[in-house]
Formats: sequence, C-alpha cells, structure tokens
Amino acid sequence: MFYLLIGAVVVVFLLWGRRKPFLKGDGWRIGAGVTAVVAFAGAAYASIRGAWEPGVVLFVIGLWTAVTARQRPVVRRAGADAKLELSLSEARSILGVGPQATGAEIQAAYTRLIRLAHPDKGGTAGLAAQLNAARDRLLK
Repeated sequence: MFYLLIGAVVVVFLLWGRRKPFLKGDGWRIGAGVTAVVAFAGAAYASIRGAWEPGVVLFVIGLWTAVTARQRPVVRRAGADAKLELSLSEARSILGVGPQATGAEIQAAYTRLIRLAHPDKGGTAGLAAQLNAARDRLLK
C-alpha cells in the first residue's frame, strides 16, 4: 500500500507540473531527476525485500521520470524559414520612418532600433526578425 501511495504522489507530481509549473525553468527537470532517483531507490529496496510487483512499478516510474528529466521543452524560434510579409506602411511604422525616407534614413532607424531589440542585448528574436523584415522590405 505504501508503494502505491508513493507511485500516486509521483504521478500527481508529474501531471501537475506539466499543467501548472510550480517549479520554473530547469527546476522541473531537477525535481523529476530527484523523483527518478527516489523511485529507483524504492524499487531496489522493494526488490531486495522480495516485493517484486511494487519494485517493478517503482522501476517503471523511475525510468519514466528519468526520461522526462532529460527532455528539454521545445522552443520555437523565428528563423530564416519564418518569413514575414509586411506591407510598406507596416514596415514604415515598425522602423518609424516616413514615406519619403531615404535609404540612409531607413538604415539609421534600423541600426538604432536593432541595438535595443537584438536578442544578445536583451531583446527578442521575434522583434529582431520584424525589424529585419521591415528593413529588407523598405530597401528593396
């Protein structure tokens, strides 16, 4: 009965952590790794004492949590495959230039904004992609 309770706690921990992350970032992975170690230790203890059924269940739970701990979340990034189609007015509003802006003014506005929005400087990849698409659209 004790082993079923441990298994239920592990399953609730895994399912609740997926929906409402109470451990943010890599904390989830660390928690799943610790849970896997505890499940493996419980499986070894149960098997040594002759309780094979709970030992097998705890071993399977340990394998499942170990695999879960090694998985990284899928992060979608804006790249070359995600082309943005902008109209001229959208591109002008993104860069903050008027309809009579020259190529040098467009490049200056782009340079000023990309310094702030570049992912290496604390910006986001999506905003940098929008700036790149707006510059490319206006300079064509």
